[in-house]
Amino acid sequence: MSAAPQTHFLRQALCLARRGYGHTAPNPMVGAVLVRAGRVLGRGWHRAAGQPHAEIEALRDAARRGADVRGATLYVTLEPCSTHGRTPPCTAALVRAGLARVVAGATDPNPQHQGRGFDQLRRAGLEVVTGVIEAEATQLNEPFNHWIVHRTPFVTLKAAMTLDGKIATAAGASKWITGQPARARAMQLRQGADAILVGINTVLADDPCLTVRCLPGQKRLAPTRTPRRIVLDSRARTPPTAQLLHDAHADATTIVVTRAAPTGRVAGLRQSVSVWVAPTGPQGISLPWLLQRLGAEEVTHLLVEGGGEVLAAFWRSGLAQRLVFFYAPKILGGRLAHRALAGPGATAFGEMTGLTAVRWARWGDDLCLTARLAAPG
Repeated sequence: MSAAPQTHFLRQALCLARRGYGHTAPNPMVGAVLVRAGRVLGRGWHRAAGQPHAEIEALRDAARRGADVRGATLYVTLEPCSTHGRTPPCTAALVRAGLARVVAGATDPNPQHQGRGFDQLRRAGLEVVTGVIEAEATQLNEPFNHWIVHRTPFVTLKAAMTLDGKIATAAGASKWITGQPARARAMQLRQGADAILVGINTVLADDPCLTVRCLPGQKRLAPTRTPRRIVLDSRARTPPTAQLLHDAHADATTIVVTRAAPTGRVAGLRQSVSVWVAPTGPQGISLPWLLQRLGAEEVTHLLVEGGGEVLAAFWRSGLAQRLVFFYAPKILGGRLAHRALAGPGATAFGEMTGLTAVRWARWGDDLCLTARLAAPG
């Protein structure tokens, strides 16, 4: 078969996979399309962890339509699983169904499983084609790919700022720098994260709720799980009146303190939310320790929303993989205004952090920069 039909049907599968955005963690988003003689027999996507995988959904969809899938081709965005996890292996189901061919986008990034699904299918007599629109299929699951290899979350730094890089006035006022379209896009970023992290200064200044919600005039967001909420608060200064302690999602909130926190305040916080006592590092709370613990609890994507000191700590430590910066067409000025990246910063041009995979988008009057942070060194 020529590359054009393969690309066409795999792009259909990619569109299906994206329907799982914000629902599938700690599993990847996957879409699948069953085709014979150019006719679609069934479609499916992975809806949530513990539910059937995309391949099984496509087979079930074909059965509901009364379609015979023997000899058909499956177009799937990711290598079919070959092991028994929350659900049985998909490779066995594909062989039993009598498919003739599997065309896949990305290979399983898990080093323990990589390529095993393809090998099982080939040994069973199916033709296997791999690497079709591989870059797009791989990018779809950047956070999962990072987590499954490193067992720590993929970290995205997010900030909204003026053109001169300020996120708040000297007095701490920050609402609203960007317009509603940009804020709606930021809400979509939250929807795709497993956890949202801020520092104590953000809690004291803004009393945020850190939830996924529909903004006025915004197209209704699909129902999604509530991301966990993480607050870095080394001395347990979160006030008893903070929204995070009392709203409907308090059970999804974790305050991270150190042994320097007064025991009485820690005990008070533990009456409402989870509290972790973290070891300290050169920049306060040990961020590597925190990422390892979050990764062990199946947090695949961590969205760091500030403030400037926290964003800078992740950046300086080389622990962030991506940034999403919104720029409003405004200038605040002033040496005391709060910066998006605080702290000492680089002291020489050679110490600057490079950005790759740079993309610009416009949301209303605001610009959004999305880029990968180059690895340290």
